[in-house]
Amino acid sequence: MRLYTFFLLAALCFIQTTEAQNTSKLTLSKDFIEQQLQEASHQIKYLASVTPEDKFPKTFENGQQKFSNSDWWCSGFYPGTLLYLYEGAGDQGLLDLAQQKLKHLEKEKHNTGTHDLGFMLYCSFGNALRLTGDSAAYKEVLLTGANSLASRYHDKPKVIKSWSWGSWNYAVIIDNMMNLEFLTQASHITGNPQYRKIAETHANTTIKNHFREDFSSYHVIDYDEHTGKVLAKKTHQGAFDESAWSRGQGWALYGYTMMYRETKKKAYLRQAQKIADYILSHPNLPADLVPYWDFDKDKISTDSKTYEQRDLRDVSAAALYASALLELAQYTKGTKSTTYFSKAEQLIQNLSSPTYKAAQGENGGYILKHSVGALPLNSEVDVPLTYADYYYIEALVRYKRLLEGDVLVKGL
Repeated sequence: MRLYTFFLLAALCFIQTTEAQNTSKLTLSKDFIEQQLQEASHQIKYLASVTPEDKFPKTFENGQQKFSNSDWWCSGFYPGTLLYLYEGAGDQGLLDLAQQKLKHLEKEKHNTGTHDLGFMLYCSFGNALRLTGDSAAYKEVLLTGANSLASRYHDKPKVIKSWSWGSWNYAVIIDNMMNLEFLTQASHITGNPQYRKIAETHANTTIKNHFREDFSSYHVIDYDEHTGKVLAKKTHQGAFDESAWSRGQGWALYGYTMMYRETKKKAYLRQAQKIADYILSHPNLPADLVPYWDFDKDKISTDSKTYEQRDLRDVSAAALYASALLELAQYTKGTKSTTYFSKAEQLIQNLSSPTYKAAQGENGGYILKHSVGALPLNSEVDVPLTYADYYYIEALVRYKRLLEGDVLVKGL
């Protein structure tokens, strides 16, 4: 009995020590995190004041607001940001603003023409269901939307089709890893494993075809719709086909970290870690960890139309890295975990500095500055972007949960 008591006390001591170690590694203060959330809440209220009722914020460019309709792939980020800020700052008015927007977004649950329904519906209605528990209002929207997304999966290529335009045969972009969480959560809600099975199959096919030996990712893989054969490996928003577009690496990092959380399959954890190591060890990653828009910027020829702008940063990629690395650190052991977590903290701190965070009332009401949408297309170059704000606020809310001893990620 005494021996049992000894081991029990030793185990409790170990657990307490481990918890103390986990807490002690949090170097950002509660006051700092809450200040960022409060300032962001004030800022987004200005954006809300200039946003038409049936439109969604997109960017602020050349002194002008740019809005979208609900069918734009970014439509869910603004209400999602409002919901995260409601969670983090406790302002009921932010929930009210988000719910007003959801009324105009709901019809996209029937949209089978896009792969981006995870961005559009899960970031918005998913957070709304999680925070309010109102199944009657939000469950049907999410499940109808999940079925719309699943309709784009086909057995031969074994992936969810991304684009239905242009000369592509069956284009799949690395961004699509982000929409898989919508399907895994649909399985949680319904108990139907089919949604998760599609997500896993897509993730497995993407590991097989989307990555180079150094674990950098191509942007676009074009498949033969009838045989599943890879026809081409391309880019659409990166510098050139063999370059590592920075935000694309972020989609991959976040996506495989999430897939490990949802399945506990070690292959996804290893993939996420290898992608993180590629990003963090890249010689072109700046000291402040906010990446240039493409990791291979130095290989852009002088006659390229992007040459003069090759040193632009992409804050949207940095925000993705911050949120993903916070989570990946929780699933990783030893010095790697410490590295991932400290880099996430550094990113949060740097993104919260005046270099990247806008002053109150400026930047059109967007929170962060200096993102790049698609430089080769001369689209959204060095502007604020709604998804940069979303993942930055997500990182702040996740960090606040850790400070409060709560779980980092909360599903449905």
